[in-house]
Amino acid sequence: MRVRYSKYEPGFDDLTGADLMDMIQDFLMDSGFSDPYNRYQPDPDRTPTAEDLYDALLQALLEQGRIPEEWLREARFANRKEETRLYREIQKLIQRLQDEGYIRLSDAETADQGMRGEAQDTRLELTNKSVDFLGLKSLRTLLGSLGKNAPGAHVTRHFASGVESSGETKPYEFGDQPNINIGETLKQVVMKGLENIEERDLTIELSEYTAAMNTVVLLDCSHSMILYGEDRFTPAKRVALGLAHLIRTQYPGDQVRFGVFHDSAEEVPLGRLPTVQVGPYHTNTAEGLRLARKMLKKMSGEMKQIIMITDGKPSALTLPSGQIYKNAWGLDPVILAETLKEATLARKEGIPIHTFMLAREPELLAFVKKLTQITKGKAYLTTPGNIGRYVLMDFLNRKVSRN
Repeated sequence: MRVRYSKYEPGFDDLTGADLMDMIQDFLMDSGFSDPYNRYQPDPDRTPTAEDLYDALLQALLEQGRIPEEWLREARFANRKEETRLYREIQKLIQRLQDEGYIRLSDAETADQGMRGEAQDTRLELTNKSVDFLGLKSLRTLLGSLGKNAPGAHVTRHFASGVESSGETKPYEFGDQPNINIGETLKQVVMKGLENIEERDLTIELSEYTAAMNTVVLLDCSHSMILYGEDRFTPAKRVALGLAHLIRTQYPGDQVRFGVFHDSAEEVPLGRLPTVQVGPYHTNTAEGLRLARKMLKKMSGEMKQIIMITDGKPSALTLPSGQIYKNAWGLDPVILAETLKEATLARKEGIPIHTFMLAREPELLAFVKKLTQITKGKAYLTTPGNIGRYVLMDFLNRKVSRN
């Protein structure tokens, strides 16, 4: 038998797209905290580029000791990095991520020349596959630390003719799912014979009725979320992604949408959530609640809730003229009144607000206590390290009672 020997050629052929995503997930989820300049001058419009992705892969490979010494030596003395083996191999990894459907690279066009931009001008975009990957990873990490409506998976006190059996039975009615209880039905017809069975003789098994829940997750992305020596926004995004994955896979009848609030507020599509950056500066909680109420009105079903993650008291307000009134000093009575007004409107619409606080300011605690009283929601004092456990376990454990 012949044995062929060949020279060993180092490379990264063993790395799959999932392996690469695992290596760079912190980079993809970064909210601006890792850049010291951006931490103090946040740019909410900042998006990752192909050059950023190259640097992230390079750093990850260095940390894992996967780059051969000769490649590093060649790169150190090269006139242009594009001529090195290391550069070519990392470009292959970027192409692998594209081929396996995790990312897209869109070449920005310069306004003047309409020409293709350089690597630093090439935007990195995440696909649905990468968002699913990040959501599943977030959910595993977080859980590891751990009225009738449309059918969903939230337990209620109602019974229905389907889903999980409760052991109860009732006579069949038109429209019931045909979960026939054979024993009880035979008791009804044993004397008159099966050939004479009628609709009223049928007995069906009752099941616990589960209801669909519509949720809006509001994330505070004001400057304070990365300003005071810790990144509070990235853990909040991880929670949101984990919750989205949980709902999409385990509660298919539910709907969840996302919003961020800062000087103002806007809805954020799930596909853009991982790369959302902190900023602008202030905390317009009233506008965030107003946005959440509008989003919930567009979602079918009666069971609704707002999950709000914040680290600061309200400090901004959108005036009728459209201007933003700001006051970061103390708890401004005008801002507070308008914010509590939005909470009152949510209460009238049957929307509880569950607040997860990432700070312990007395003014924030007082505000959240009042907010919770108005909407009959819940409030939790958490940290970036344990917020996921609080949010997900509260979502899973919440029992829905009959109105």
